[in-house]
Amino acid sequence: MRLSYPADIKVIQLPCTGRVDILHLLNAIEDGADGVYVAGCLEGECHYIEGNLKARKKVEYVKKTLAELGIEPERVEMYNLSSAQGARFAQIANEMVDKIKELGPTPVKNNHAA
Repeated sequence: MRLSYPADIKVIQLPCTGRVDILHLLNAIEDGADGVYVAGCLEGECHYIEGNLKARKKVEYVKKTLAELGIEPERVEMYNLSSAQGARFAQIANEMVDKIKELGPTPVKNNHAA
């Protein structure tokens, strides 16, 4: 089965979502991404024990930070799914794109672009 998701989704693979850093998420928004989501293992099934739990805390921190800055926290999300849930991954990608289209372009623009 070949699944498709929107072309404007950029996938960045990591060995574990626990490797996602708060700065990765914030820099993506600052660099012009209208939204960012982290797709991690199902809770309780992380190969690195607590990586996905650490990632969730980081995502929640970024959401709180965005809200404090007056930016919609819904621009950053965390989802848990297994590697066997390709159809769910594609569904999440489509849902996230729809949500971001409703929110509109990011109010943050990178001022260092040439």
